Amino acid sequence: MDKKNYIQKKLFSLADLKYKDFHSKLMPTVDPDSIIGVRVPVLRNLAKELNGSEYKDEFLATLPHKYYEENNLHAFLIEKITDYNELVKELDRFLPFVDNWATCDMMSPKIFKKNKEKLLYEIDRWLKSGDTYTVRYGIKCLMQHYLDEDFKEEYFEKVINIKSEEYYINMMRAWYFATALSKRYELSIKVLEERKLDKWTHNKTIQKAMESYCVLPQNKEYIKSLKY
Repeated sequence: MDKKNYIQKKLFSLADLKYKDFHSKLMPTVDPDSIIGVRVPVLRNLAKELNGSEYKDEFLATLPHKYYEENNLHAFLIEKITDYNELVKELDRFLPFVDNWATCDMMSPKIFKKNKEKLLYEIDRWLKSGDTYTVRYGIKCLMQHYLDEDFKEEYFEKVINIKSEEYYINMMRAWYFATALSKRYELSIKVLEERKLDKWTHNKTIQKAMESYCVLPQNKEYIKSLKY
């Protein structure tokens, strides 16, 4: 048995069919037949097991993968790369093959926290890529790493200036500004007041802010009034 087939066989041995049926409904862009049904904590444990093993390098070199869980496992193995340049190289290889929001959003390398200045360069590249999930990943990184102590108001413009008809890009733009309303209210509310976003993303931002437990209750009524 070759190394790739070993990993596929391992994934099938970890399948939870009830979870497969449930999870398939959450990802309309993914063929249900490509979903094995392995829970995320189980995949993370498998990534720990495979990291540094004889199977890792060949698996990462083999793209595209057939199964959704193979992509998620790939993402978790990338997270474990400790050299920043190597990690970015592997991300650049992998992102064009990402075909769903879940795989995109779950990648969160810890090494990014120590390379904030370099990461901004990568984010700018990803935002300009034109690829749905590469762009989404760039926005996700801005949201995760640059709304707290490393925030600059100019980062809002990076997300505002994205022009796309893609649902999964604009949903992430809305998520970004809904999160900003919980962390940078005085600045982010101006984005809504001045209607800097397209109508769909503007209204979706308000919806997500209403659903958020992090946006202050006393701000929600005014945010809601800005819907159009």
